[in-house]
Amino acid sequence: QVQLVESGGGLVQAGGSLKLSCAASRNIFSVYGVGWYRQASGKQRELVAVISQGGDTNYPEAVRGRFTISRDNAKNTVYLQMNSLKPEDTAVYHCRLMGRPNDDWGQGTQVTVSS
Repeated sequence: QVQLVESGGGLVQAGGSLKLSCAASRNIFSVYGVGWYRQASGKQRELVAVISQGGDTNYPEAVRGRFTISRDNAKNTVYLQMNSLKPEDTAVYHCRLMGRPNDDWGQGTQVTVSS
């Protein structure tokens, strides 16, 4: 089991920015890709950003151009930079290693965007 801890969420006005962090307990991001997911209250969890083991990134249309996923292997940390935030971005955000289906979901970090 690899421990992943999300942080950086908070309350922000529409149009503002936040940067989320996903910290691992050991050097693991050089081995596995990482996805950022979000789940709004009463809705299904959705994938919002992916960075592959090789560093390729991908985003759904809902966040493309506003969100950027990045990785610092030396710091064992993956980031999600979120700009031009909208109220519909409000959700609990989780990070998760790709290829490890038995890993538990962590507590995540709450992002709330006010209008």
